[in-house]
Amino acid sequence: MRGYLAHFTAILLATLLPAKAQDLAILTSFPERFSAEFVDLFADEFSGREAAGGRAGDESTAESGHDPGRGIRVLNKNTVAALDEILRGNPRRFQVFWSSSPEAFEILRRENAFAPEGVCGADGPPSVAPFAISAVGWARRRDAEVFMPAEWNDLLDPSYGGKIAMARPSRSGTTHLMVEEILQVRGWDAGWAYFLELAGNLSTLTARSFGVPEGVIDRRFDIGFTVDFLAQSRAELLDFRYGRPLVLAPAQIGILKEVGDPAQACAFLRLILSREGQLMLVQPDIGRVPYDPAIREEVRNQLPDGIIQALRLPWLDYDARASADRFWAVNTLFDLTITEVLTERRDLWRRHHELRGRVPPERLNRVRRILTEVPVSWDEARDASLRIAGGMRGTALVTLGAAEREIVANWRARVAAQLVAAERALAALERPGGR
Repeated sequence: MRGYLAHFTAILLATLLPAKAQDLAILTSFPERFSAEFVDLFADEFSGREAAGGRAGDESTAESGHDPGRGIRVLNKNTVAALDEILRGNPRRFQVFWSSSPEAFEILRRENAFAPEGVCGADGPPSVAPFAISAVGWARRRDAEVFMPAEWNDLLDPSYGGKIAMARPSRSGTTHLMVEEILQVRGWDAGWAYFLELAGNLSTLTARSFGVPEGVIDRRFDIGFTVDFLAQSRAELLDFRYGRPLVLAPAQIGILKEVGDPAQACAFLRLILSREGQLMLVQPDIGRVPYDPAIREEVRNQLPDGIIQALRLPWLDYDARASADRFWAVNTLFDLTITEVLTERRDLWRRHHELRGRVPPERLNRVRRILTEVPVSWDEARDASLRIAGGMRGTALVTLGAAEREIVANWRARVAAQLVAAERALAALERPGGR
C-alpha cells in the first residue's frame, strides 16, 4: 500500500508541477492508448528506462523509472483545453504539442508559440512537422443491424432519429475539423443547415472525441461521427466510412519555444518522423495513415480497409487558415444553436417529420427554412472571432469576458427567437384545419 501511494504521489506531482529543464513534457490531444505507444518506444530507445503510466481525471502522465529528473511527462487533454493552456503562457512548461487539429497549429503559429526553425540543428527535424494524415466520417459496429449510411446526406434521414452521436466541437479538435469540413465544402449557410437538421437525429453530444467510437462499441448509440484513426484502431469491432468529398488534414507535432533544453524534444520529433515511427503508425491498435507517401505505398497492404481506395479519390485540402479565422465563432455557434437546445431542436424536427404528407409541402418547407437557418452570417462570425482576442481561444460559455458576453447574449436571443417561430409555425399546422 505504501509503495502504491508513493507511486500515485509521483504521478500526481508530475501532472501538477512544471517540468524540470531536462524532462520531456508532452501536451497532446491524443488518447493515452495512442500516445503511450510512442512514449514507451522513446523511453526504451532514448532514456533506456521503462515508462510508468497514471491517470488523473481526463489527464494522464508517464514518467520514466525512478528518476523524475530525467522523466517523461505526458498530459492528455482535449484540443481546445490544450490550446488554451499554451495561450495562457504554458505555465506547466510543456515542450511538445501533438494534435490532429490543423487550426490549433495555425493559431499557435500566429501567436509565435513554436520554437524557431533550426532549433534542432541543421540535420535535425523541423520545429513543426506533419506526421500523419486524417479524414473524418462515421462508424458503426460490424454486427449492427442499422443500415450503414453511404453519404453525409443519408444521415439526415428521420430513420436515424436518436441513433447518431458526435462530440462537441468546442471540446474536441477532431469534431471541430468535421464541422469545418462541412462548412468549407458546402459553404457557410448550407453547411450550418446540414448540422441544424442533423441535430434532429442526434442521440447525444459527448465531451471527448474518443467517447464516440467507445459509445458505439458499447451500443449506447448506433452511428458515431469520428476521425478515421479512432475507428480504424478498433477495426475488429467497427466499420468506418469516409465522408465525401474526402478532405485530408495533417496531424502535426511541434516543439514549443523557450522551454529549457530542446534536445529531448528534438529527439522525440526525430523518432516520430523516422521510418520506425512512421511504420509504427500502421500497427492495428494505432491505425493511422503515415504522412510520408513512400511509407504509405510500402505498407499499403497493412493499412486499414478502405484507406487506399479513399486516398485514390479526389480530395480537398483542409483550409486551416479559414478555420482559425472563425475558430471561436464556430465553436460558440454550435453550442448555442445545437448543444444548449438539443432537446428542443430534436422535438421540433420530430414534429416536422410527423407532419409530412399531412400538410401542403410548401407550408412545411417554411418551417424547415426556419429550423435550418443559421442566425449569424459568415462575415459577422469572422469579425466576432477576431474581436475575441483575435479569435485565439476556444469557447467556455461559463467564463466569458464582457465582449464575449455581449456577442453570446445577442446570438442566443436570435436562436431563441428562431425556435419560438418554428414552434408557432408547427403548432399552427398541427391544429385541426391547419392546412
